[in-house]
Amino acid sequence: MLEDFDLGKSVQGIWDKMADWLDAIIVNLPNFLLAIVVFIIFIIIAKYIGKGFDKLFLRRGIQHSIRQITVKIIKVIVIAIGFFISLELLNLDKMLTTILGAAGVVGLAIGLALQGTLNNTFSGIILSFLPEIQIHDWVETNGYAGEVLEVNLRNIIIKESDNNHVVIPNSMIVEDTFKNFSRTSRSRVMLDIGVGYESDLEKVQQITTDAVKKLFKQEHGEEVEFAYTEFGDSSINFVVRFWTDVNRQKDILMAKHKAILAVKKAFNENDINIPFPIRTLDFGKNKFRSEQLEIVSMQKNKKEE
Repeated sequence: MLEDFDLGKSVQGIWDKMADWLDAIIVNLPNFLLAIVVFIIFIIIAKYIGKGFDKLFLRRGIQHSIRQITVKIIKVIVIAIGFFISLELLNLDKMLTTILGAAGVVGLAIGLALQGTLNNTFSGIILSFLPEIQIHDWVETNGYAGEVLEVNLRNIIIKESDNNHVVIPNSMIVEDTFKNFSRTSRSRVMLDIGVGYESDLEKVQQITTDAVKKLFKQEHGEEVEFAYTEFGDSSINFVVRFWTDVNRQKDILMAKHKAILAVKKAFNENDINIPFPIRTLDFGKNKFRSEQLEIVSMQKNKKEE
């Protein structure tokens, strides 16, 4: 076996193979240089596209962390396109197919393993483009209400009125409804009140609307609305609705507070009664007295015995 081995032929075969490789490199050198140039051009393009999107996101007031991550993702996509085009120029179609197939399998495995995380990530990207929710907005969602402190790629952080921070996954915000008090400058406030049956209802209506109008200026197309709603157990109930400036939930609370003070003061000045329910408690006095008499009778019988 060793006698059949020819070292000279083996060395010659290696040199021939290296020569073939050298010839292939020389033949494909223009394509190789072109692929490098194309890849560098895509890197430069990615840089400028990233800057453009960063300025666009900055003007829209998007959270810094989300803006930074989104710009990086866009850059990676542009560079990846340039990489695949460079492989095509090098006639590496089979390698390109292999890379795409492997990327698909790996991407599927990662997607299944990180399904919840990816859902929150994509939801965070969606939230970053929504004008309906921004930093410092006062929102109400998923049973919580507070000021938006941060929107990142995993969750949204809001600060409630009691100063506690609530962390809510982005997917829950996207899939559920939410109310944003900061997106509208005006909101309607509703106040439920009741007056005694002896009251002059027309007078009550006039006094109530005047008190609210003096306190809350109604703009064009707005008005103070008054309507009686029901005959209650101890009062005739009505609702008064008016408009006021609102940026957060606290503004509605304070508007109701001021309206109640103004209406109560006006009612006091005009001797209008706001009744409260009266309950009569029956402790069963007659039954209690009969039981006492029965006990006394039993004691008397025992003495006689």
